[in-house]
Amino acid sequence: MTNPKPTPRTAPTWRIPAGMLALLAALGVYAGLVARWVAPLIQNWPALGQTPVYVVLGVVWLLPLRRFLIWMETGRWG
Repeated sequence: MTNPKPTPRTAPTWRIPAGMLALLAALGVYAGLVARWVAPLIQNWPALGQTPVYVVLGVVWLLPLRRFLIWMETGRWG
């Protein structure tokens, strides 16, 4: 069984501006947590050791983003 083609949104929805504000707030909190807890742990590591840690932490926040963007557009989490 295939999914029906979604119909385009014709009216503005509160989820998009609220979702953008929530996303910015969540990213700020995430960055603050990384700066507060991770940075002091690895500050004495060489730069080549810190780089993979920050690359992984810079990509991890993308994992829940797909479902969040779907919710912003459709109002459903899946």
